[in-house]
Amino acid sequence: MTTVSGGASLWRDQQFALLAGARIISVLGNGFARVALAFAVLALPGASAGRLSLVVACQALPQLVFILVGGVIADRLSRARLMVVADALGTVAYAGLAAMVLTAHAPLVAMCLLAMAAGTATALFAPAMDGLVPLVVARDRLQRANGLLRVGTNSSMLLGLALSGVTVAWIGAGWALALNAASFLVSAALTARLKVVGRPRQKASGWDGLREGWREFASRQWLWAVVAQYAVVVAALNANVGVLGPLTAEQHLGGARAWSVIVTAQAVGTIAGAGLAARVRVERPLLVAVLCTLPAAAPIALLSAAAPVWLIAVAMFCAGVTSDVFGVLWTTTIQREVPEEALSRVSSYDWFGSLAFAPLGLLIAGPIATAVGTSQTLAGCAALIVLATAATLLSPQVRTLRAPTQTPAKAQAENHQNSAGTADTDAGPAKA
Repeated sequence: MTTVSGGASLWRDQQFALLAGARIISVLGNGFARVALAFAVLALPGASAGRLSLVVACQALPQLVFILVGGVIADRLSRARLMVVADALGTVAYAGLAAMVLTAHAPLVAMCLLAMAAGTATALFAPAMDGLVPLVVARDRLQRANGLLRVGTNSSMLLGLALSGVTVAWIGAGWALALNAASFLVSAALTARLKVVGRPRQKASGWDGLREGWREFASRQWLWAVVAQYAVVVAALNANVGVLGPLTAEQHLGGARAWSVIVTAQAVGTIAGAGLAARVRVERPLLVAVLCTLPAAAPIALLSAAAPVWLIAVAMFCAGVTSDVFGVLWTTTIQREVPEEALSRVSSYDWFGSLAFAPLGLLIAGPIATAVGTSQTLAGCAALIVLATAATLLSPQVRTLRAPTQTPAKAQAENHQNSAGTADTDAGPAKA
C-alpha cells in the first residue's frame, strides 16, 4: 500500500471545483431528505410499515427502470446537460413532496408519483456523473478526484444528517424536504457553467448502444461478479435504511433523533473512508473493495439485537469508513478499465444490476417485518450481506486484478494533455 500523490491542486482547477461544489450543495439537501422522507410518511394519518415500504419502493423502482436509458443518453449527448435535466426534475419532485407534507394533504398516489419522479432524476444523473469525472481530471488523478469528491459530499451529507433530526423534530419533515428541493436548484445553476473536454457524438442507435454497453460489461468477470454481489447487498442495506432502521428507532430507540445519530455516525465514517481512499494506493483494489463490504452487516445485526444506540452508531461509523473505501476503489477501477466512449453505458449496467433487487427489498421489508418481526428481518439482511460477499471472492479476477503502474513522466504528460484539452463542446448545465 502506497500514498497517492499530486492531488492537492485539484481544488484549484475551476472545472473540478464547479463539479464538486454542485455535488456538495445537492448532497447537503439529500442529507435532510434521507431522514425526513421516512418520518414524514410515518407521521401521516394511517401511517404503517407497508405504506412506508410502498413510497420508498416507488422512489427506487424508476432508478432501476430508467438507469439504462440514462446511460445511453449520457454516452450520446452532453453528460453535463443531462445532469441538469436531472436536477430540474429533482427540484420539482421534492418541492411537491414538501408542499404536500406542509399542507397535510398527502394522498398516497400523489406521494408515490413524486417519489417516482425523484427516482427518475437519480437514474438520469448517475451514469452521466460517473462518465463525466474522467473528462474533468486526468487518468492518473482519478482515484484522488473520486476520493476528494466523496470527502466533500460526505461532509455535506454529515451536516445535513446532523441538522435533519433537529429540523424534523422542531420544524417538521416538510421543511427538510423543501431544503432538498432548493439544493437541486442551486446545483443546476452551478453546473450550468461547467465545461469539459469534447467527445465525438455516438452514431449508433439507442438499441445498438445498449448492446455495445452490454458487451463491454459482460466481457469483464470482475465487473459482473461485484455487481451481482451488490444486487443483494444494496437490497439489504436499503431495506435497513429505508424501512427497518426507522421502524426499530421508532419502536425501541427513541424515534427520529436516535436514528439521526446512527446515520450521522455512518456519514462521519464515510468522510474518513473517502479521505483514506483518496490518499492510498492498493495493488489489488477489487479484493480490498469487496472485503470492505463485510462490516456493513455489523450495524444491522446490532439493530436486530436491540443494542444500545451508541454501539450501533460505532458500528455504523466503521461501516461508513469501509463503504467509501469500496466506493472510491470501485469507481476508479471502472473508470480506468472501461473505454471512455462506453463508460456511462457500462456504469448504467452497474447501477441497473446493483439496484435490481432494491425496490423488491424495500417493498417486502415492511410486510416481512410485520409477519416475522423486525428483529428477525434485520438478522436476515445481515446474513445476506455476508453470504453475497463470500460468494464474490470466488471470482479469480476479483482476487487478482491489479491497479496499473504509472511512471512520473507519463503522469506529468497526461496532466498537461488534460489541461490543454479543455473545450466548450460538452458545456452545459449539472447533480443527484
